[in-house]
Amino acid sequence: MRDIERYLNVRSATAASVSADGTLAFLLDATGTSQLWTMDAPGEWPVQRTFFEDRITFADFEPDGKSIAFGMDEGGNERAQLYRLDPDGTVTEWTDMPEAKHRWGGWNSDGSQFAFASNRRDEAVFDVYVQDRDATGDAADRIFEGDGWLSLAGWSPDDETLLLHEAHSSFDHDVYALDVETGERTHLTPHEGSVRYSGLEWGPNDDIYLVTDEGRDLLALARLSTAGDLTYVQTDDDWNIDGVAVDEDSGRAVYSRNVDGYTEFTVGDIENGGVTELDTIAFDGVAGGVCFFEDGNRFAVTATSDTDNANVRVATVGGDTVRWTNASTAGLPREEFQSSELVRYETFDDREIPAYVTLPEGASEESPAPVIVDIHGGPESQRRPSFSAVKQYFLSQGYGYFEPNVRGSTGYGKAYTHLDDVEKRMDSVRDIRAGVDWLDAHDAVDEDRLVVMGGSYGGFMCLACLTESPDLWAAGVDIVGIASFVTFLENTGEWRRKLREAEYGSLAEDREFLESISPLNHADEIRAPLMVLHGANDPRVPVGEAEQIVEKASEHVPVEKLIFEDEGHGFAKRENRVEAYAGIAEFLAEHV
Repeated sequence: MRDIERYLNVRSATAASVSADGTLAFLLDATGTSQLWTMDAPGEWPVQRTFFEDRITFADFEPDGKSIAFGMDEGGNERAQLYRLDPDGTVTEWTDMPEAKHRWGGWNSDGSQFAFASNRRDEAVFDVYVQDRDATGDAADRIFEGDGWLSLAGWSPDDETLLLHEAHSSFDHDVYALDVETGERTHLTPHEGSVRYSGLEWGPNDDIYLVTDEGRDLLALARLSTAGDLTYVQTDDDWNIDGVAVDEDSGRAVYSRNVDGYTEFTVGDIENGGVTELDTIAFDGVAGGVCFFEDGNRFAVTATSDTDNANVRVATVGGDTVRWTNASTAGLPREEFQSSELVRYETFDDREIPAYVTLPEGASEESPAPVIVDIHGGPESQRRPSFSAVKQYFLSQGYGYFEPNVRGSTGYGKAYTHLDDVEKRMDSVRDIRAGVDWLDAHDAVDEDRLVVMGGSYGGFMCLACLTESPDLWAAGVDIVGIASFVTFLENTGEWRRKLREAEYGSLAEDREFLESISPLNHADEIRAPLMVLHGANDPRVPVGEAEQIVEKASEHVPVEKLIFEDEGHGFAKRENRVEAYAGIAEFLAEHV
């Protein structure tokens, strides 16, 4: 029988960037953390280009296709620094300000400058900087002082303007045109209420293409002029159009639909402000991160499914989609991996909650399986049919998997995402209870051996399930989760607090309510054994959340704690992932 380490040695190839001459750069975790690799043709042996202990977070070829910009943080602290890798292997650290976060904003058209957003002046806000390609250290020019959560979406074709995106909350954004010379910004999206504007791309004629839900429940493809005029280009009454990529030179566009979690691409040419459809490409899973080749007729994406680990594929318009990378499955046959089934179950207010369910081979009424209820984070996220080595391991060990998209999840419209806001927070926990009722009615499920597990916000959901419905669970696994909304908001990174308060409630206005729903204050209700895992460098959910729930819960139930000193919000290094999930496997073997 294969152990979990074998499964956690399944690799992933992601985050493609394409050079002017067709070289593909991507991130591959073959060494244990994601490093930068390149290759020139599908299926050839790739060349490793970086050799660090910490993960690389992105890669972007400069316009002439020679050097590559990349980012790297330290120990998962998310304070990424910016670097340049030259063809001879020389690495130049551009920023060298380890206490600050740096968000890549792209190269200008000739590669002589690049832009980024950083909180180096004030940890709570982001400013915009432009730096010469060959400058290092603190040589960047600050061209705009921000007062919130800012990021950049690239230079205009004439290099005179940067697209500036501001997030007031996860569901309320604004877009500005920022003059590089003067630092003046023009507001392009004045609006009322909460509106999302994302996936910003410069197109022909200085138009901007993006996805937005302005005046709609679902995201749709729109064109935005630099005068602030917004026109819908493509809408869908059933599913979100959740991303767009534009090749400025060819006028080629690719936009994606999120069809019940599965990705479908539409490829077309931008003509007269619209998109003339040329091709559709559907995936038996999830794909994204479109990057065009020079001619605009091919583009690279990262694609994954329940049964296929993440790899970079290249699609040809009107032709085939070819896997370029071959990230190892550690000798595990792909045909042994199991696909999930999409189901819907009724919850307390008669809504239907979508969920993916996978039962192990041999599960039946005579031999019912224990089931892991795995809850995604966010909550502004969506469980989708992508590869999970951990899931496939537990399926091989006879566990079932149940992955719900409870209210508050993205992918099902604006109204659905707001059903768990602030005072409605515990309605999402009630959705989990309804999911357990659905599982109880399934003959092949052992209702006495249910496990609740989740990471980040999903960790809160795990703890809340254990305190709100303590008799349902055989065990709980909290990974980098929130135990108290009050201490979480007090201690999370300053740059994140305002955004998180928009979702959960504010310390000034809602402290009493936040105290009332925090699992830490109900830890004496927990009846199931609990395992808590965290990274000591976590800037999002500080490690104190783990420490305090362990202290409180261990007074009542068996609790195991595992803290990684060189990790942040999750486990990026393979040796730590092996230790973490091997520990979870042993914990569940003992208690379930």
